[in-house]
Amino acid sequence: MKKILLFGLLALSLHSCKKDTPPAEEAEFFVNEDAASFAEIGSLDIGDAGAAEISTFDPATNRLFVVRNENEGTANQLNRIEVIDFKDPSKMTVIGNISMTSFGGVVNSLSVSNGKLAAAIQANDKQANGKVAVFNTSDYSKVAEVTVGALPDMVTYSPDGKFIMTANEGEPNDLYTNDPSGTISIISVENNYSVVTLDFSTWAAKKNELVQKGFRIFGPGLNFMKDIEPEYITISADSKTAWVTLQENNAIAKVDILTKSITDIFPLGFKDYSAASSEIDPTDDDKVYAAAKWPVKGIYMPDAIAVMENNGTPYLFTANEGDSREYAGFAEVKRVKAITLDPTKFPTWADLRKDGQLGRLNITTTLGDTDGDGDFDELYSLGARSFSVWNGNTGAQIFDSKNELDLKTSAVTGVYDDGRSDDKSIEPEGIALGKVGNTNVVFVGMERADAVAIYDVTNPSAPKFLQLLKCGDAPEGVLYIPAKDSPTKKSLLVVSSENDGVVKVFTPKSI
Repeated sequence: MKKILLFGLLALSLHSCKKDTPPAEEAEFFVNEDAASFAEIGSLDIGDAGAAEISTFDPATNRLFVVRNENEGTANQLNRIEVIDFKDPSKMTVIGNISMTSFGGVVNSLSVSNGKLAAAIQANDKQANGKVAVFNTSDYSKVAEVTVGALPDMVTYSPDGKFIMTANEGEPNDLYTNDPSGTISIISVENNYSVVTLDFSTWAAKKNELVQKGFRIFGPGLNFMKDIEPEYITISADSKTAWVTLQENNAIAKVDILTKSITDIFPLGFKDYSAASSEIDPTDDDKVYAAAKWPVKGIYMPDAIAVMENNGTPYLFTANEGDSREYAGFAEVKRVKAITLDPTKFPTWADLRKDGQLGRLNITTTLGDTDGDGDFDELYSLGARSFSVWNGNTGAQIFDSKNELDLKTSAVTGVYDDGRSDDKSIEPEGIALGKVGNTNVVFVGMERADAVAIYDVTNPSAPKFLQLLKCGDAPEGVLYIPAKDSPTKKSLLVVSSENDGVVKVFTPKSI
C-alpha cells in the first residue's frame, strides 16, 4: 500500500479559522478567492499505472516532483521521480528525472522544504529497512541518505524544516512468514540527518485496554509490535507534535517530536450504518446507488490525515478509506453470504445473506464473533465511506461526513462507481487543508469516484460542502499550494492519479 501525501505541511497558515484580515506578514500574498469555484487549468500525462502517485512542489524552483513507479517487480520496472517545470501550470512539461534505482525499491512518498527534496524509498526486499534520500531541488544532487524502518510509506518535513518523519508500514510478506514491526522514524536535519526510529513496544502492556476501545490487533501470531502498521503523518504548525494514522489498526498515534516518543494512541471506534444519515448501499449487483439502514458497523481505518489548529485546539481531518490484509498466508475478508450469522442477533439472517441485501458486502472475519461460537453476532465492514474530524488532544470525534460523500458523488452522472458498493464505496484516501481567500477548506480525494470534494471548514465542527471536482483515474495525491507559494500567485490544487498517470491542476476564481 502506497498511501501518501504531504498534508501535514499544508496547515502552516491555519492557526486561526476566523474570517478576518490576514496577518501583516501574509498581507502581500493575500488573494481574495472563491473557494467554491475551482476549475481545471492544466493536465499532464506522465505515464501508465503507478506513474503519478504522489506529487510535491518546490516554490524556490517552481518545480513539481512526481513519483513515477511502473511495472513494479518486472524487468521493465521504472523507479524514479519525474521533474516538471511548473512555472506555468497550464503548460506543464517534464524537464528531467531522478533515478531511485541505486537506493533500493520504489519510491512511495515525497516532501519538500527549503530547497530540499526528501524521498521515502522501500527496500527491494519490502520487509527490510527502507531509506530516505534527500536531494537539492536545484540540481538533484544527493544531500543525505538515511536508513529508516521497513516500507517507509509516507515522508513529510516538519513546518520549520528541522525534522523529516516517515511512517514505516512494515507490511508482511505474502506468506506472512516475515512481518517486520511497524515504526515511525524522526530525522534531525540540523544534526547531520541523524535518525531515531520509534516502535510501539512501550504500548504493548495496554493492548487489551486499546482493543476494548476499537483498536485492532489481528493476524497470524497476534504480535502487538508487528501488527501495527503506520500509514500517514501530519505535523503541528509549531513542529512539536505529530499524529500518525495506524490504518489497519483503526487508530491514530500521537508523537512528541522533541522527546522522540509516542505519547498516546487514540482508537477510533466504529460507525453505525443503521443510524440516520449514515445509510449505505451494500451491494454491487444492481448498477444503482440504493442506500438504506443496515445492521453493519464501519471501521474508520483512515489513510491520509491533516491538522488544522483553532483557538489552541488541533483538529485532525482523516480520509476514512479502510484497508484489508489479503495475503496468501492470511486473508481477512469474506462476503456476508459466505459466513454464518447468529440467528438470535439476526432473526432475518436467511434474507440478509441474499444478494441484493447484505449478501455481497465484504466484511472482516477478525471481528464480530463476540461469543466465540463460530457464527457472527456483529458485522464489520472496512472503512467508513467518509471523512472525519477528531480532537488531536483527546481523540474524540468532532464530526463525520456520514454518507454525504456517497450522496454527492451519486448525484453526478458517471461519478459514483456502484461496482464498489460492496467493498469500501468511494474510498476517501487523500486529504489536504488550505486557506482559499478567507475560507479554510479541506480537499478530500476519493479513489473510486475519481473525484475530489471541497468543504468549507472554517468551523471545523461543521464542515460545509462546496464543490465536487472530477480528476484522473484513482486520485492518490492531493496537494494544495497556497497563493503565496504559487507561481501564478493564486491558490492551486494538484491532483495526482495512480491508475492513469495523470496530474491535473485546478485554481479558483478571484473575487
